[in-house]
Order: sequence, then structure tokens, then C-alpha cells
Amino acid sequence: MAPEYTEEKLENMDKETIIQLFLSQQNQLRNIDKNLQLVLEQLADSKRQRFGRSSEKHEVENQISFMEVDGKVVFFNEAEAVAGESAGSTGSDEIPRKKIQKKKGKREQDLEGLPVVVVEHTMTAEELADTFGESGWKQLPDEVYRRYRFTPAKIEVEEHHVAVYAGKNEDKIIKAGHPGYLLKGSLVSPSLEAAVMNAKYVNALPLYRQEKEFERYGIAISRQDMAYWTVQCAERYLAILYDYLHKKLYDYHVLQADETPVAVNKDGRPAGSKSYMWVYRTSQMYSGRQIVLYEYQKTRNASHPREFLKDFNGICVTDGYQVYHTVEKEREDLRVAGCWSHARRRYDEAVKALPKSRQKDSRAYLALTMIQAIYREEKQLKDLPAKDRKDRRQLSVRPLVEAYFTWVRENLLKVPQKSKTWEGFQYSINQEKYLKVFLDDGEVPMDNNAAEQSIRGFCIGKKNWVMIDTIAGAKSSAIIYSIAETAKANSLKPYDYFEYLLTEIPKHMDDTDLSFCEDLLPWSPNLPERCRKQTQTK
Repeated sequence: MAPEYTEEKLENMDKETIIQLFLSQQNQLRNIDKNLQLVLEQLADSKRQRFGRSSEKHEVENQISFMEVDGKVVFFNEAEAVAGESAGSTGSDEIPRKKIQKKKGKREQDLEGLPVVVVEHTMTAEELADTFGESGWKQLPDEVYRRYRFTPAKIEVEEHHVAVYAGKNEDKIIKAGHPGYLLKGSLVSPSLEAAVMNAKYVNALPLYRQEKEFERYGIAISRQDMAYWTVQCAERYLAILYDYLHKKLYDYHVLQADETPVAVNKDGRPAGSKSYMWVYRTSQMYSGRQIVLYEYQKTRNASHPREFLKDFNGICVTDGYQVYHTVEKEREDLRVAGCWSHARRRYDEAVKALPKSRQKDSRAYLALTMIQAIYREEKQLKDLPAKDRKDRRQLSVRPLVEAYFTWVRENLLKVPQKSKTWEGFQYSINQEKYLKVFLDDGEVPMDNNAAEQSIRGFCIGKKNWVMIDTIAGAKSSAIIYSIAETAKANSLKPYDYFEYLLTEIPKHMDDTDLSFCEDLLPWSPNLPERCRKQTQTK
């Protein structure tokens, strides 16, 4: 307990003692203030996470740029910095706002490629004669307007009649050619199973809700049947393409990885045990032929990426999770790149925890602005070839990155320990090696956002169905999510792609090699046109 001082005690103290007492209490007040700020920050962050917006968008009215001059980081207002270049170009003090014009022909682009049902609206000869008199009229070109027509889902029974023939003079019976079945003795068809997969794994509609929806259409399909069909079709058919894509993944130079927890009800462990869904995908810098693969595992340890990436040689972009660094240290042919989005995340949390009046004066806000400047320069290079992007990064991006890390080290001791800003500084310093990898390779993105986006569909679905019942269900889910996300990444329509795969793969179950998978890849020119998402030209 702190001692109490009366007026009499203070009067009897010498000057030196009073000075030391004052300095001691000043230091105590400073520590109290720091601790109070940490508590307020934690409370504000907790409130934001519970009730606030999740967006990390950093908006700056007047963009701030920075550079390194004589070993010091110098900040300047971008608008002011470029004013001299354009001074005198206009007689007005106001900057004219460019009006955004609506693209002409957008409606026509939206409707292009869709089937058209013509509905005629005419008048009878008698009606026209009443208005114009007998033969007193002529027909002009029709007035045409268009509307979208939606046809709700309908259920039909697909009854296959297979002709059977027997010889009159010999003991021989043959059948006409016909498509095989997915599951013997089952009513499921490729179109029905594709609808179930698309509803659950693309639109996050749990099986029990699909069961209710089927009931509304007068058909009894239990969730148990749908679960069985889905697991079996994934294991028997889609797994073949999944394994083929896994091998194709090794042909790429840059991958991205992420993971998210999932609950599996019957996995042999106590209730509530965490399992994980891992995702690996090709770099977002590649313009086409994207691959997205999920993998279910019980744990989050290094053995899983070690096994999954065992035949991969190149660079893997991650969020800083240590297991990837562990695997990197074991190999000479694997490098790990860091994520700038995670570097800025702590600063964003720190800014949002502050009152609005103090946000722009904080070091966290300044850090966000610096990282935003790096992103802004990088955005200018997104359409360049990889080699050109690497060269341009050395000129325009690297100086900003180096200046940022210089500034972070200078300010590390100027913020309270354990604060969000301090955590942001520490993350950047600890991850510096990995955060700079993108500078030396044009195929490496600045962040791991693409992997996080690829796993988002799973996270949305997880909120609806809460948990997966069995390990078999978890593994089949990984396969189906992989096919769905890969389809979306390559501008395919998941439903049509599922239906096509479930129609074609069963035809090749007796094949001795997997060469037929080439025609099934999302970028194959042999895919039916109905699988491709309608692209709109500019």
C-alpha cells in the first residue's frame, strides 16, 4: 500500500526528497496511464469484435507518402507533393470531380448468351378494324422489351428403358448401350447429386434444409440418403480428380496456404476436440489455371504440410504460422513468404480501439498509412509479367518497404508493451525476412488473402451446419470443397461442373491410367460450354 503524506510531513521534507518523491509518483502515474490505455484498448477491441464491422479498409482523406532521406523516414502529404507538378494547369482552385459514366450496352452484355423465349402480344383483325376501319391499318416494327424469367426447380423421374435382345437360334442376350449408375440400387442421378453438392458446398445449405425443400416439391429424400450419396460419390469419383489436381499442384512455382478449425463429432476423441481444414492453392498472381485444394486433418502440427508439400519445390505464402517455418528449415527447396495483410491487422485493431479524435495522431494510424502506400504502389504492377513486376518492385516498392521497417525499429520502444501497436511492430520485425520475399519474385503476392478467400466458403458453411459428423464426411467435404472452389477460381459454374464430372468419371472406372482427367480439368477446352460462367466483355 502506498504511503500517505500529510501537509505537515511534506513541509518537513528537504527539497531533494520532495523532488525524488515527485519523480517517483510521476513514473507511477505514467505506468498507471499505460495500463489504463491497454485495458481500454482491450475493452474497445473486444466490443469491436463482438459488435463492430470486420472490414480492415483504411481510408485516408489526403494520402500520406513516405520515403527515407539520410537515414530518416520523412512523411509528406501526397497531394501537396504533386501540386508543384500541376500548378498553373487550371485556373480554378477547385479540383474537378470526374463523373463516372455508366457503360453503354451493359444490359445487352448481361443478356448475351441467355436463351430467349419470345412472347407475342398481338391484336385481332376485328380489334384493329374497330380502331382504324376495314383495311385501314398497317403493321410497324414491334416494340420490344425484355425481362428475366426464372423457372423454379422441378423434380422428375428419369426412367431408363434399356432394350434387351436375344438370338432366336442361339443362347445369347445383349442390351442396348446406356449410361451407368452412380450408386447401385440408388435413385440418385448426376443431376440430383450435383444439386445436393452445390446447395451444401457452394450455397451453404445444410442437408436438413434441403430435405425440407425437397418435401415442398413433393419428394421424400432424407438427409441420411443425401449424406450417403455425397460421401460415396466423393470417395469413388471426385477423389480421382482431386488426386490428379494434387499432382498438378506441384507444377507451380508459388502456392498459398491457410487453415481453419472444424468440429468433427465422431473422430475417436473427446467431444469438443478441434480438427482442422487446411487449404492449399496456386498463387493469385497467376492469371489462369487455378487450383484450390482442401485437406482434412485432426491436428494443426507440422506433419501435415510436410506431407502435403513433400513433392513441391518453390515458395509457399502463409500467415506467419510457425509450422510452415519449421518445414522450411528442414528443406533447401522450399521458401516461405509472409503476409502483409496480417502485418497491418494489429494496427487496424489499435486504431479502431481509439476514440475517433485520437485515431489520426496515433502511430498505428501512421503504420496503416505506410502499408497502404506499399499496397498502392504494388497495385500499379498487377497487370505486368512476373519478370517486369519484379524489376519494378525494386524501384518503387522496395524503398517503401525498407523505410517502413526503419520506422518500426525507431518506434518500437515508444509504445506501451503488449498494446496492439506494439504487437504490430513485433510481428513485422519477427516476420521481416518473410515479408520481404515478394520483392525478389514477381510470382509471389504481397499477402495471403487469396487463400483466406478460398477457405471463406467453408467457414460460411460451417456456421450453418456447425460440425461434421464423421471423419469420412470430413474427408469427402474436403474433396467437394476443393472441386467447388477450383471451379469458381476458373470461372466455371459449380453445379454444371459437378454434374459433368459425375456423368463422365464413372465411365472410366476400369481405365488403367488417369489420362482421361486431362479432359476434365477446369481449363480443358473439351469441357461443355454449359460449364463455363458467362464472361462479359468490356
